[in-house]
Amino acid sequence: MKAKSIHSRLLYALALATTLSTTFTSCQEDGRTDGYSTFDVPELLPLSSEQKDVINYLPKNIIIAHRGTEFWAPEESEAAMRWARNMGADYLECDLQKTKDGVILALHDESLLRTTDVEVVYPNRKNDYTSAFTYQELLKLDIGSWFNEANPEQARASFVGQDILTLEDVLAIAEGKRIKRDANGKRIIVTDAEGNYVRTEYEDDPFDNGNRPGVYIETKAPYLFSGMEEALAKCLTENGWYADNIADMKKVAYKNGQPGAVDIANTPARVIVQTFDGAGLANFRKAFKRLIPMVYLMYDMSGNPATYADKINFAIRTGATIMGPMIDYVDGYPSSLLPWQGDMIRRTGMHIHAWSFNTNEQYLKYTGPWCDPNKEGGEGKNYLDGSFTNLTDMAIRFYNTELQQYADQGLNYFRSNSNLGIEDNIHKNKPVRDAREVLDELGY
Repeated sequence: MKAKSIHSRLLYALALATTLSTTFTSCQEDGRTDGYSTFDVPELLPLSSEQKDVINYLPKNIIIAHRGTEFWAPEESEAAMRWARNMGADYLECDLQKTKDGVILALHDESLLRTTDVEVVYPNRKNDYTSAFTYQELLKLDIGSWFNEANPEQARASFVGQDILTLEDVLAIAEGKRIKRDANGKRIIVTDAEGNYVRTEYEDDPFDNGNRPGVYIETKAPYLFSGMEEALAKCLTENGWYADNIADMKKVAYKNGQPGAVDIANTPARVIVQTFDGAGLANFRKAFKRLIPMVYLMYDMSGNPATYADKINFAIRTGATIMGPMIDYVDGYPSSLLPWQGDMIRRTGMHIHAWSFNTNEQYLKYTGPWCDPNKEGGEGKNYLDGSFTNLTDMAIRFYNTELQQYADQGLNYFRSNSNLGIEDNIHKNKPVRDAREVLDELGY
């Protein structure tokens, strides 16, 4: 999701993250340079009672692990997802593609060139779409070596040979499992009488630390994969992660973990779906009989309040409960979460899950401190109910220490979780782990 490659910017961002500037211009002043204010608000539609019910069970101040991580491990690999789970992410985020034989993949690109060795394994098919291959053909590809070449400082020999995940793999990892492999590290699969792929075998992860995150799923444009939303609903239902009746969803086995352990997988908010595509959003509503948390993603929304309101109203009419604006993250694209834009979303009661956060400066700008020059405090100055990040370790550290320090000083910017009966700062008791140490513990 969201951007092809961020590694060079992340190296710079990590250096910035340790040096917080107190002289940064407040986001109120930034927000006024476009000539609009919170008074220029067109009419916004009301939420339905069904949408309000969904919003009422969504936790706030959540951390969403973007593709597991793009920084510490190959994106959307088993290493990335296990790392994000054990690190303490509230959600594992993945993108969906589909194979020729109908297997739903956790993979961002329609092309295999960027993140695999398809040029070596299938030189005559290197330009084919992912959907032109069967899953067993794709299992011959290596999705780890490119990462080591592109990121020598984060490279690990164990990343070589990582294979393409399925959506079922991500669900299993969220449940505390890992892929079962033979002595050569190849996944053990079950095939039918004709030798076609049926499923992967899993085992309890011996390094599981008890966290049970939810899953956060992005689909692409419907014209790429007709019926993807129905296939997604079917997969989630078969694996117990969705049911028309919330009470019928399976209980995910949960072993007592550390203080602050994540257990969103055992709540009604266990699955969130997202898309940039309007037709895809409508397809979600048709595929799931019960309304589930739906996100309408946005980027390059540099227009006026009327065009921004049109986006919000479309999302509300279609059943969305969350808006997903972009912050100042991708070069050449302005933030779509300026204060007047955040205020507009807040007026509807929808949640805001913005992307993607990779520095403390970005978090300070959007969670309140730099939007509060008069030091008044209050959750109204926080424009995030959830955030996507490639650095779950950095994000937990920010919420656990930096933002908590403001709360301890009487300036509480956390969005309230009082209706759920849980801490506003759901990261307060999470251990602040070293990213490399977690990879070491997982055997990478």
